[in-house]
Amino acid sequence: MKRKKRTIILISVLACIAALALWIAWGNSALMVSEFSIQSERVPEGLSGYKIAQVSDLHNAEFGDNNADLLALLEARAPDIIVLTGDLVDSRKTDIAVASTFAAKASDIAPTYFVTGNHEARIDEYDGLRESLIAAGVTVLEDAAVTIERNGESISLLGIDDPSFQTDYLMGDATSVAQAALNALVDNQAAFTVLLSHRPELFDTYVDAGVDLVFSGHAHGGQFRIPFLGGLIAPNQGFFPKYDAGLYTEGNTNMVVSRGLGNSLFPFRVNNRPELVIVELNG
Repeated sequence: MKRKKRTIILISVLACIAALALWIAWGNSALMVSEFSIQSERVPEGLSGYKIAQVSDLHNAEFGDNNADLLALLEARAPDIIVLTGDLVDSRKTDIAVASTFAAKASDIAPTYFVTGNHEARIDEYDGLRESLIAAGVTVLEDAAVTIERNGESISLLGIDDPSFQTDYLMGDATSVAQAALNALVDNQAAFTVLLSHRPELFDTYVDAGVDLVFSGHAHGGQFRIPFLGGLIAPNQGFFPKYDAGLYTEGNTNMVVSRGLGNSLFPFRVNNRPELVIVELNG
């Protein structure tokens, strides 16, 4: 009788482990879409309803053959532009071909813009990645600004490099690196300003610069999401990060933090499905 009981307990434990493994596997491959509406009187009437899709922290992951599932999801949402907010590649398993193939197909869906993340700064192949993205029709924003126009009106789209590209960052001064880049780009009296910057922990810097809307990533949603508490840990923020996922607002500045799509140091995420973000601007 005792032997039978032990067998039942063992089978139950193994079944629970198998169920947990299947749930985690599903949760790392089942794409989801998070949608946000940003309303501001600074959004020109001609760009009200403008839709921006954000892909962040892909880390060379593939969803379907050549990212067919992710691309289908993007196409179905019919964005006006697509923004890639860093860590398109992973420094531990860099594959330039996977990254550039995805970027080329994304740019066939809508004009696509890219800013670097910390993983791009770590790889020796960054120049090759940059060239392949440009050849694929992607606009690479390296401390640069472009004007987005529709219906005779415009907004500004800015992109800053990840601070780890700068030698100053080696002294731990990411804030001053970001401040210097933004000071050269932002005019508080200018049009509605959208910033692409990999790092959400610099939110106060974006607020001080007078940016209207920021797209960030980097935090991977806290990697392991705990119900009612949020993410467990994020790079440059530590345990229980303040900016791990979703929409944050301070004054006139909104920041959308993507949970990202791929994984890096931690090979899996828990309760934290890979995320495509869609933001609609409304006047």
